[in-house]
Amino acid sequence: MADVPLPRVLSGIQPTAGSFHLGNYLGALRQWVSLQDSAEAFYCVVDLHAITLPQDPAELRRNTLASAAQLLALGVDPDRSTLFVQSHVPEHLQLSWVMECLTGFGEASRMTQFKDKSQREGTAGATVGLFTYPVLQAADILVYQADQVPVGEDQRQHLELTRDLATRFNGRFGQTFTLPSAHIPTGAAKILDLQSPDKKMSKSLPPAGCIDLLDDPAVSAKKIRSAVTDTGREIIADPETKPGVTNLLTIHSALSGRSIAELEDSFAGRGYGDLKKELAEVVTDFVTPVRARTQELLDDPAELERVLRAGAARAREVAGRTVADVYDKVGFLAPAPRSSGAGA
Repeated sequence: MADVPLPRVLSGIQPTAGSFHLGNYLGALRQWVSLQDSAEAFYCVVDLHAITLPQDPAELRRNTLASAAQLLALGVDPDRSTLFVQSHVPEHLQLSWVMECLTGFGEASRMTQFKDKSQREGTAGATVGLFTYPVLQAADILVYQADQVPVGEDQRQHLELTRDLATRFNGRFGQTFTLPSAHIPTGAAKILDLQSPDKKMSKSLPPAGCIDLLDDPAVSAKKIRSAVTDTGREIIADPETKPGVTNLLTIHSALSGRSIAELEDSFAGRGYGDLKKELAEVVTDFVTPVRARTQELLDDPAELERVLRAGAARAREVAGRTVADVYDKVGFLAPAPRSSGAGA
């Protein structure tokens, strides 16, 4: 019997900070690692998306390398998946232009990020890049003929646009693109801000509520000790009445592997201080080897860049085939072959 090919998965993360946070890891990156066993995985650091907002060039370069190093330290294995930097694969942009020419203005206007920003600040504050960013995101997925895309609820609208554009292209030019489906990762945890447990942990909120993976564990422990808790003393998970405590239990459970029910039993009759002290130890145990491995990789940039070059070469093999097919179907003239002679 012939081997059934593994489903192809594409996912990316922006290098907009020097460190990922616990919400990034438990909500998405942990699933990237486990998906390597059941899928042909393409993972990219999406630096093109990062510049939809102003970036300091030197910082963006540092953050891109730090992002790649952290992904490797967290368990992304370049022998089992393709890890690369988005701007190293120009086919993303080549396909994006074709897709922009199939996207309706009203369709792009309805995308959440642009709509929210333009309503808050007016269209003068939003760039064309922010407007077309969901189309580039669609190209990121379609250029690899991805079968599945790991998404949270906030990305569903973008995946629907991707499917719509693929269907539109296929209808006009013939079967070309795989229609990707949403992959809702099992075990993904929604991690909330330590100071505002009604909001997702995010770099856009004040830093006191966000645990960065590369922070000194003493800094993270202090943030955990200062985390907002709830009325009463009982340590139980109840998102409605005890969002703060529930968040701390969720983080503990996700990192320690112990169930929420087991943790509730363990902390019966004990106080919030006990939970925070133990959680700080669990976080320290997790981040210490990740920090060490990330630093080791950053201390050897030549090896890190070698891994990313190899990933980009593999990505371009796949993406190049898609773009060549698309360019042929839309009617672009094929480029003349390059001369291999000793020449002028």
